[in-house]
Amino acid sequence: MSKEKKLKVIPLGGMGEVGKNMTLLEYERQILIIDMGLNFPEDDSPGVDYIIPNISYLKGRNKDILGVVFTHGHYDHIGAVPYFLNKIGNPPLYGSPLTMGIIEKRQEDFPNQPKLNKIVVEDGSKIELGPFKVEFFHQNHNIPHNLGLFIETPVGNILHTSDFKFDKTPQNGPATDFKKLEGFGKKGVHLMFSDSTGSEIEGSSLSEKTISENMENIFKSSKGRIITATFSSLINRVQDIFELSEKYGRKVVIEGYGMKTNIEIARNLGLMKIKKGSIIDPKKAGNIPDEKTTIICTGAQGEERAALMRITNGQHRFFGLRKGDTVVFSSSVIPGNERSVQNLRDDILRQGATVYHSKMMDVHAKGHAQSEEILKILEIIKPNFLVPVHGQYSMLVKHKELADATGIPQKTEILENGEVLILTPEKMFKSDETINVKSVMVDGSGIGDVGGVVLYDRKELAESGIFVVIVVLDRKTKKLQNSPDIISRGFVYLRESQDLLAQTRKKTRDIIKEATSSNKKAGAQEIKKEMERKIEDFLYSKTKRRPIVLPVVIEI
Repeated sequence: MSKEKKLKVIPLGGMGEVGKNMTLLEYERQILIIDMGLNFPEDDSPGVDYIIPNISYLKGRNKDILGVVFTHGHYDHIGAVPYFLNKIGNPPLYGSPLTMGIIEKRQEDFPNQPKLNKIVVEDGSKIELGPFKVEFFHQNHNIPHNLGLFIETPVGNILHTSDFKFDKTPQNGPATDFKKLEGFGKKGVHLMFSDSTGSEIEGSSLSEKTISENMENIFKSSKGRIITATFSSLINRVQDIFELSEKYGRKVVIEGYGMKTNIEIARNLGLMKIKKGSIIDPKKAGNIPDEKTTIICTGAQGEERAALMRITNGQHRFFGLRKGDTVVFSSSVIPGNERSVQNLRDDILRQGATVYHSKMMDVHAKGHAQSEEILKILEIIKPNFLVPVHGQYSMLVKHKELADATGIPQKTEILENGEVLILTPEKMFKSDETINVKSVMVDGSGIGDVGGVVLYDRKELAESGIFVVIVVLDRKTKKLQNSPDIISRGFVYLRESQDLLAQTRKKTRDIIKEATSSNKKAGAQEIKKEMERKIEDFLYSKTKRRPIVLPVVIEI
């Protein structure tokens, strides 16, 4: 009796969240990785730069990893590459020219990185990695060179839509090749992974042509500078802004490291065409009339250090915001950034500038399929099984509801990160096995050294401050050698709290006297514990606040 063929599907990220996309396909211990993304922290992770998937499952399995295939160049799909390559044996990486260009450029910011084992692929490219045969195909998104995946496996064909939308009139790129999609459907798709980010939105996504027409109306009517803030990866949008600027006689200033980098990569690949002389140095922007100036910058999410925030706050080296400017937020708001974006818009309006954003006018088109497009690809592909990917849990649930209503898949399964799905030639089911997917946080050069305890302390420091009490004791007699020193940060202003400080010093002397009189051999650690507990209670009784109390006991 032959052994049943089984393929494992293991999502390490991207399920129940928007970002951090990374999925493993494993057949007889051979592993194909799809994407290696990161996520950006929210307000509950102070000081954290990025959040990346947990790859402990891959530890010691470098020889099992066949390669990594990338769908596109957004950081939520490629951003974890520099943190993983050394840990998984530097496997071959397969991606489109733009995707690989962004990955390669980003590697320059990280020391001691191995030379990329990169293989550039494009629409129609086919590769074979162990038991997996992969064909890459073009899909519309809001970044060029976005590729879906058709993967032949021993248990059946798998289709991965990538992030996608159906745009009949895309700007600076081809439309969806529906004949190719129909061809995949005719070959038979056993399992489809399908983008869920737009599943809760009815209808179809906007075309980039509509956005371009609305942007042109802004260029026609604006009398001062036009400042457009968008994602640095929206190459097609940036190209459109350049074309409109050139059409209406405006010079363009580029602001933001990521924006400059991606424009450079796109131009080198021939994805952007900019006339000679269109770009001017920020230093010379003051010499150009306002009505002849466009500024393309990062910062549409209200990021504190991004270009738009610095322009608005008057912290930019070469120019600030002024009355008569028109500011266009040409991007969607990432969940969690709503408040910072709204505050930024208010600050811009207070300074007499005009603001346009997607709730007022269609100046941004999302790059994700909405309900009608999700149903359309289901009807074209007709997969046996479906796994919604890329989205918050509610988005995955809505995707399942849409699919169930069609009756097309035999079964739709919602996965969470770390769950293991088993796919055989006949069925699909969840395994009892689960994988450790506790998120890994990146803080500066530290990877994984910031955990729940550290974040709790950071939030406590931010909310209540720190109160340091330093005492010097005689090692033999345990008597205080001088008055306790006190340092306060974020709790009370010392100069205005002399009475509280005097009371705290007296309380500290009493605590030490009590601790050493009852235990002549009390050591520094025992005294510190008593000080921490009792000073915290004392401060709360006086202020109804609980700062982090840090006792320092020095014995001489």
